[in-house]
Amino acid sequence: MTPEQESWHREVAMQCNNRAWALSVQPRTAAEDAELLTAAHTAAFHWARIGTELNRMRATMLLAEVHALLRHGATALTYATAMRDYFLAPADTPDWETAFAHAIHAHAASVAGDRAQHRQSYGAAEAALAAIADPEDRAIVEQTFAHVPVPDLALDK
Repeated sequence: MTPEQESWHREVAMQCNNRAWALSVQPRTAAEDAELLTAAHTAAFHWARIGTELNRMRATMLLAEVHALLRHGATALTYATAMRDYFLAPADTPDWETAFAHAIHAHAASVAGDRAQHRQSYGAAEAALAAIADPEDRAIVEQTFAHVPVPDLALDK
């Protein structure tokens, strides 16, 4: 692959990634839901061509959130489990990324109907959010966490 091709893939991946994240935190029309899904998968495709493992797993994180938002439970949980396993393995994962991993996993588990995983990841997300040092980073993660349903503990009694 030429440097120009790599540059093109990187630019498309970044633009689609940014567009998908922007759409993910706002009210959307049906057409915007379709754009959200397309943008997320396009970003993942281009990161797969030229990105690092970190780029690819961040794309997987985005796919998990997008599929959860669109209520594709099984697919969302598959993506969410893969990215959570990746981000929780190293000790040097940034605090904001750990919180994202738990929040998105909780969202996916909720949509997939897995109440136990939803409850566990939701609690881990709350704790991870509280541990984010930078208020701006916390505010960004909170936008995504706001879409995660609170576990209904009454159902488990």
